[in-house]
Amino acid sequence: MLRIFTLTHLFFCLIVLKSIAQKPNENYQYHIHSAVSPLNVDGIADDPAWAATETAKDFFMITPMDTSFSRSLTDVKLCYDKDNLYILVVNHKVIKGSIIVESLKRDFSFGKNDNFLLFMDTFDDKTNGFSFGANAAGAPWDGQQGDGGTVDLSWDNKWVSEVKNDDDKWVWEAAIPFKSIRYKPGITRWGINFSRQDLTISEKSSWAPVPRQFPSASLAYTGVLVWDTPPPNPGPNISIIPFAATRMTKDHQRDTPTKYKPTIGGDVKIGLTPSLNLDLTVNPDFSQVEVDVQQTNLDRFELFFPERRQFFLENADLFANFGYATIRPFFSRRIGLGVPIQFGARMSGKINKNWRIGVLDVQTGSSDTLTPRNNYAVFALQRQLLARSNVRFIFVNKDATNYSLERHSANNRYNRNIGAEFNLASSKNLWTGKVMFLKSFTPGKSSDDVTHAADLKFNQANFFWQWQHEYVGKNYNAEVGYVPNAVRMGYYKISPNVGYLFFIKSPKIISHGPKLVNNTYWDKKRDLSDREFILSYNLNFINRATVAIFGASNYVRLLRPFDPTNLGASTLPTGSEHNWKSVGFDIVSGPQNRLTFLTSGIFGGYYQNGHRNNLRVELGYRVQPYVAITMAGNYNDIRLPEPWKRTQLWLVGPRVDVTFTNKLFFTTFMQYNNQADNINLNARLQWRYKPASDLFIVYTDNYLPENFRVKNRAIVLKFTYWWNL
Repeated sequence: MLRIFTLTHLFFCLIVLKSIAQKPNENYQYHIHSAVSPLNVDGIADDPAWAATETAKDFFMITPMDTSFSRSLTDVKLCYDKDNLYILVVNHKVIKGSIIVESLKRDFSFGKNDNFLLFMDTFDDKTNGFSFGANAAGAPWDGQQGDGGTVDLSWDNKWVSEVKNDDDKWVWEAAIPFKSIRYKPGITRWGINFSRQDLTISEKSSWAPVPRQFPSASLAYTGVLVWDTPPPNPGPNISIIPFAATRMTKDHQRDTPTKYKPTIGGDVKIGLTPSLNLDLTVNPDFSQVEVDVQQTNLDRFELFFPERRQFFLENADLFANFGYATIRPFFSRRIGLGVPIQFGARMSGKINKNWRIGVLDVQTGSSDTLTPRNNYAVFALQRQLLARSNVRFIFVNKDATNYSLERHSANNRYNRNIGAEFNLASSKNLWTGKVMFLKSFTPGKSSDDVTHAADLKFNQANFFWQWQHEYVGKNYNAEVGYVPNAVRMGYYKISPNVGYLFFIKSPKIISHGPKLVNNTYWDKKRDLSDREFILSYNLNFINRATVAIFGASNYVRLLRPFDPTNLGASTLPTGSEHNWKSVGFDIVSGPQNRLTFLTSGIFGGYYQNGHRNNLRVELGYRVQPYVAITMAGNYNDIRLPEPWKRTQLWLVGPRVDVTFTNKLFFTTFMQYNNQADNINLNARLQWRYKPASDLFIVYTDNYLPENFRVKNRAIVLKFTYWWNL
């Protein structure tokens, strides 16, 4: 096992030596100049200032093939003044009078909308940036980019946007305040690319060419935005975002009196430099954040739910992306879990072109005498290396500020994690990977408390493979992290996968090919505990539909008792061994039709020589651009011997998104979950009466499924205002 890990590291080092190269799209340059006259953002290209600007055009096709120019003609113009960056985009229609959009929902689903997106590498480091855009009906899109191009759409900021439509084109015009983005002062080069999606002809394109196996958001393939003078200094950059909220709650099961809780608080955003930001929060209230959608849980480990709270989002990749999906030393959802956050501070951003820093400190209160008040502190540092690679360091500290051994013996007085990792990204993104080390500090656990993992990935259009391995010590503990597999009490893991695509000339199919995935775990004695093989065959259609069929083989040796229905019934004993095989499919329809669907199924064996059939279906219908309706269902039929017998688990419910305008939204969904014995109803009305300023009305109910009696009910009214000083 150690020999395999060592060989991986040697191969990793050889790839690093080849990762220094010139920017692939250096020759694609747009020269931006100051606006010669004032601009009015109205979606109409009639301001005289636009006549004096360059035009970026002749976009390259990305999908379905990346070997020709786009059939969808797109013209882009940029200019600026002392306050804003302006963009005007004319999206010519191949099929006159036609657009495909899901709704006017902000931060829309990219794959379901005709859209135009702008990607800006404002530090020219090919790693971090910002994205802005709109769909063809005028729904805005904004997000922060990290790790070479991943877009975090939870990030939200203050800017203005307008779209106008006619038979032969749709026009997007926007003003992006320099105070809303972060950039290095004094430089005259930014990375930039423009992306267009036209679903009417199933085509995605970009100004600077991007290979089809990569997203158009990839900052490795940006062109160059050349400024005539350095972008203006935004000056004092302070935003105050106060809120006032009132909450009414009623626990009907306990028949307690209705509670009314008024709350005030707010956030402050201070631009310490154009590239370094300080966020402060006092008594934050996250009631407007959309509640987590319920999931059927048949896993032995806890489920993951993403962070949506605004305070934790800017430069979130510095903190949250350290490690792997199942080895995270920091997971912000641990903070404020069932207890109030009293105050917090975050400083994050760029120190210079090569260094990024993140510092976070949050103090929580206590919900009862048995729960201590905790202080959470995180320090993260990142150094750019080679073409697009970096090295990161992190320190995470959780400290009980009022710890009492008598009252809080069920909790550790402190928990700390320190770690370092190297992230590899070659200049053309063909090679990516990571090497990571972590150590934890917990009272009473002073040995075998380290974690190591590494992976290396190669990705060409038709051939891709990846190797990943992990080691987690039996005493490794990340109380502010997400390491669900740590309950294995230490393990070794390897996860190789490989795939190939055949590209063909066909009026309907663009590619097809096999993929093999393996996940294997050993315990600390190097005895096999888990093994999974999945062999799939995938078809990719020109209209973006996909079909996959697969077969899987599983082996599990339980390391602790487990109830295979997760209903709190009888458990399978520690050490029991289970083998099964299964087959399945995944089908996703193309997004062009107003009625869309996805469906997947798994049929085969299960624990204790049992049988499990799973069918998941999601139907969607849009009345564009105002209404999107989704009906989702997840059904599990589990057949086991005594004492479980037959168990049927249902998770079903509709969701309706109504977007009256691109500033007024109504979302409601209901879920019936018999595993949790619950029916949940959530409805949220949001009015964005000014940019980044909102009024929310949120209603939540939970019912008993057998008689629809109300368990509990909550109504929240929240008002926020974004005030720039």
